[in-house]
Amino acid sequence: MNADIDGTDRRLVLATQGGLPLVARPYHQLADRLDIPAEEVMARLSRLLANGVIRRIGAVPNHYAIGYTANGMSVWDVPDERIDELGATVGRLDFVTHCYYRPRRLPHWPYNLFAMVHGVSRAEVRAKVAVIAELVGSASPHDVLFSTGILKKTGLRIGR
Repeated sequence: MNADIDGTDRRLVLATQGGLPLVARPYHQLADRLDIPAEEVMARLSRLLANGVIRRIGAVPNHYAIGYTANGMSVWDVPDERIDELGATVGRLDFVTHCYYRPRRLPHWPYNLFAMVHGVSRAEVRAKVAVIAELVGSASPHDVLFSTGILKKTGLRIGR
């Protein structure tokens, strides 16, 4: 990663770390605010992304605000030799928003595959988890940990 950023990069990161403007042409609005061409905004963001200075550009929805009040992290104990294959399969499901591997912490925590599922009810989430069970093997030990609130919904922030 080349973390060299200039003053314009820093101003761009500061201007976007709270989110892109919710307008039809957000990069153009940022360009106006920063007094640089929109093409430069897009090129700089692409370079920052490619160099690993920023991790992603994407929407971060508040699931509670859009009606998905049943949010469950499904946790699975799958064979280690299949973790990449199964993680990719589960991660492609349109109702899975996060899917990742974490090491088990035996004897208390046997799970190594995590997949976040959202729904309007716990029954809906459980039905979606049943679909995952069919893909990973219905005999795979698993559980669903339901959220009770949002504690943090922001990424890393740099100071002004």
